Amino acid sequence: MSLSIKQIRYFITAADTGQVSLAAIELNVSQSAVTASIKQLEGDLNAVLFKRLPSGVSLTVEGARFLQHARNIMAAVNAAARAPLTEDTALTGTVRIGVSYTVAGYFMPRHYARFVRSYPQMKAELYELPRDAIEGGLNDGSLDLAVMLVSNLQDKKHLAHEVLMRSRRRLWLPVEHHLLSAENITLEDVAGEPYVMLTVDEASQTATRYWKPTGLRPNIVFKTSSVEAVRSMVADGIGITILSDMVYRSWSLEGQRIELRNVVADIPTMDIGLAWNRLRPQTPATKSFHDFLSLSFGGASGPA
Repeated sequence: MSLSIKQIRYFITAADTGQVSLAAIELNVSQSAVTASIKQLEGDLNAVLFKRLPSGVSLTVEGARFLQHARNIMAAVNAAARAPLTEDTALTGTVRIGVSYTVAGYFMPRHYARFVRSYPQMKAELYELPRDAIEGGLNDGSLDLAVMLVSNLQDKKHLAHEVLMRSRRRLWLPVEHHLLSAENITLEDVAGEPYVMLTVDEASQTATRYWKPTGLRPNIVFKTSSVEAVRSMVADGIGITILSDMVYRSWSLEGQRIELRNVVADIPTMDIGLAWNRLRPQTPATKSFHDFLSLSFGGASGPA
């Protein structure tokens, strides 16, 4: 088996966009090229990575597992291609990093561990804080940098940001739910079902932003700050929910299956990225951590 970087890149783009046609546009190639590449990748891996749906494509369990490996592969390639070969890994210093709850639990650990291994002489201090406290820390100088949901960032006048990864929001369903057989699922369909609302990291406020323009409301039966509680309730059939792919797992803690489907609606992505104060110069330690993460994701978005 010989996987190519092109196959990996096409697969990740298709997974992120949820549609082969959109992936082709983003990659500036033909739709048939993306389709052929994914088909060849599935053959090489001897696994079906996508479910083909009328509204696009959705990752299978095997596809979701492979996606993380694919991101790690591309991160390693980007880091090797862009990082200076003479980079001084003996740098010393401390960088104080604010992280939001979701980032701390589902994004940061593996990247933090890689940074510590790469820069053993540097000290990276992590502080889990709510979004407003992170923004305050960046402004008053108690934090040097933040890794957070930059899609929630409010103080864009004083704080710059860079998107590292965009995570699509999709519908979580228990097995045998009747919407699993629907060709297309809309917010109107979701509104007719019991709904479990996650509240942590301003998730409920984000949901309000895309529900409100439709004139619809989710039929909320339970609110919780725990992603695992949401997962268990969905798996038990108590309700359904719309959450990001980054926090999706195909099984609950009790070992019950959770299905994933696209929703035909204008639902924003959850954007994970770096944030920093525009006016405060970055120390060598801060810049090293900033560059390390930015290069790991190939500079998904320039500073804003």
